[in-house]
Amino acid sequence: MVPMNARATLAKKSADVASMFDEVAPRYDLLNDLTSLGQVRVWREAAVQAIGAAPGLRVLDVAAGTGTSSAAYAARGASVVASDFSEGMLAEGRRRHPDLEFVQADALNLPFEDASFDVVTISYGLRNVEDTRRALEEMYRVVKPGGCLLVAEFSTPTFLPFARLYRFYLARVMPILSSLFSSDEEAYDYLAESILAWPAQEELAVLIQEAGWTRVEYRNLSGGIVALHRAIRPEQ
Repeated sequence: MVPMNARATLAKKSADVASMFDEVAPRYDLLNDLTSLGQVRVWREAAVQAIGAAPGLRVLDVAAGTGTSSAAYAARGASVVASDFSEGMLAEGRRRHPDLEFVQADALNLPFEDASFDVVTISYGLRNVEDTRRALEEMYRVVKPGGCLLVAEFSTPTFLPFARLYRFYLARVMPILSSLFSSDEEAYDYLAESILAWPAQEELAVLIQEAGWTRVEYRNLSGGIVALHRAIRPEQ
């Protein structure tokens, strides 16, 4: 278990967040399946379709973790680089997906040349970054003019009674699941806190636009539990 002084908080210090993900890496995807009640697979397919994953498309998957989302893009023929700042996640990803390219990288300082990707994606990782605006600007930098950003992230359910039920699930049910199947209950306490503190759909759309992206749009999945935000780097 991560020591209390290393437990990630909503300050989202990089070292604390990376340490937390190092600890949960072996069972991270299993817990995602369990805590999402299998919906994560539906959300992943929606992301694949949203970017039009196909041969010839060069994709950077930021905060890729163990590479599950990256592998879904690659399965459609896209050329994918999976990046993450947790070495534990990367090690697990390299073991599971030896054909994928994994690169250790901080979303705030991506080690890639300007305009070197057609698409940049980040799935359930943007809310864990210490500086959201800077991360969005870094992703803007590495995408070609006319290229696409896709953010898949937990969001705010749009139907009030469902939103209340969802909050109850995050506060009461998810901790039980994490205690049964995870070696680090505190990590999943943080994950629930970070979801509840994250901006709603329109607020995130504004942040993306402020970082320079245009044609920002979003699509709600599972009643707004997750939202896909898509945007374009303008032609220059």
